[in-house]
Amino acid sequence: MNVKSEKQSKESKFEKEHLSLSNLSRMINAERDLNVLLDFLINESAKLVDADRATLFLFDEKTNQLWSHLALGTSEIIRFDASLGIAGESLSTGKILNIKDAYKYPSFYREIDRRTGYQTKSILCVPMKDIKGKPIGVLQTLNKKNEMFTKKDEETLEIFASNAAVAIENATLIKELENTKSRIQQENIVLRNKVRGRFFTSEIIGSSRRIQEVVNLIEKIADSPINVLITGESGTGKELAARMIHFNSSRSEKPFIDINCASLPESLLESELFGIEKGVATGVESREGKFEMANGGTLFLDEVGDMSLPAQAKLLRVLQERRLRRVGGKKDIDVDVRVIAATNKDLINEIRKENFREDLYYRLNVVHVQMPSLHEIKEDIPVLAKHFLDNFTSELGRGPTRFSQKTMNYMVNYNWPGNVRELENEIKRAVILSESDEINENNLSENLRNRLQAIDYSIGTSVNKEHKFLKDTVQEIEIKMINDALDKTGGNKQKASEILGLSRQGLIKKIKRYGL
Repeated sequence: MNVKSEKQSKESKFEKEHLSLSNLSRMINAERDLNVLLDFLINESAKLVDADRATLFLFDEKTNQLWSHLALGTSEIIRFDASLGIAGESLSTGKILNIKDAYKYPSFYREIDRRTGYQTKSILCVPMKDIKGKPIGVLQTLNKKNEMFTKKDEETLEIFASNAAVAIENATLIKELENTKSRIQQENIVLRNKVRGRFFTSEIIGSSRRIQEVVNLIEKIADSPINVLITGESGTGKELAARMIHFNSSRSEKPFIDINCASLPESLLESELFGIEKGVATGVESREGKFEMANGGTLFLDEVGDMSLPAQAKLLRVLQERRLRRVGGKKDIDVDVRVIAATNKDLINEIRKENFREDLYYRLNVVHVQMPSLHEIKEDIPVLAKHFLDNFTSELGRGPTRFSQKTMNYMVNYNWPGNVRELENEIKRAVILSESDEINENNLSENLRNRLQAIDYSIGTSVNKEHKFLKDTVQEIEIKMINDALDKTGGNKQKASEILGLSRQGLIKKIKRYGL
């Protein structure tokens, strides 16, 4: 090769290296996720200087430690005093260290090789500084393939580390801003809930005896520190009752934190409840759990009956000792949390099946609030329906709207397996479909109309069917007469019982027997 072509080859190689560094700089400055960025820096730094392994050590000023986000080739998190090793020397002096034989160098920290099982030969260590010149870490590459690290490698890695330091600083700042935003949002939620909390007592709507018993019980226990178990079918308002307890208590200015125990796999539920420590796994940052978030306030454990037995054991320990230990943590954290649990399961039956711990049940069930299903409080359906109707028409900017009498009769006689939630959704749908100021039966869902019409047809024709037994016929006639009486009285059991010539209690027994 002549001198001219050799010069052209060197210039071409320089241009490629410059272009490669420029492209890498653009890529790292575009990445905003800190963990993704650190992974990228480690992989690319090893490639840049043809090293066997790379490690990025970040400097923790509070503990005066260097710790690795990730070492290429190992998943072990490495932490050590920032004054130790070649990395520590590079950090403190601010100098690039190119060591050809690590084991002959006085500052080499052999403990890391012993822990990782890796044999370090050559090291190229470059300090990283923020925009003010403050040290933030060290980028280290190990064992140059087939040769020693060169002066050119030092220059290349220094440029790369300089860009990396700016990118890390930006990503860290963005993460801090996101955390601050999240905290402010949570504080706003707490403040909004404080305002709403003044009205929660009136949000449980109904004048039936069962509902008033629930409201009275909640008002009695709200300001006490005791744990509460709320049971009832899905859609009966268990979470509303829990919020009502919290926001009418002395804890109302503290957080109300909720978690659905059925929505998370067992592997995640523990860290969500109790938190996790930094470094438990690659890329994992320290995080508070729901218990710590609720400190001083209330933790609502929805669907607690679906919690696994191992998670139940850990929950029991926290309730007993009022302290917890994060996943991967070594110290206990004191917590002051009132626990309100809810379930639609029969926990006594679950205890018999050995699916739920008896000792945990008694820890949670200091006071029991049973939310009635909607078919048990049919006299409250008209007022609930009117409440939802007014809310939805107001949201849509509609004028005054009413239910036709037949529509109200349909709703009162329907069993509502989805309870109040189903009623709310049914009325929301009807309001949207209605084109007038009256909600009629055609605006109700086909499923609801078909089921009620089937009952009407069965009752209306059963007397004429010769194959019917007397008992069945009498039962069907009773059902029809009870429904008719309830229709005429707008669901008033006392007036309906007078029409039928029954005592109010006798009517209630028949209603329960027939599932009306």
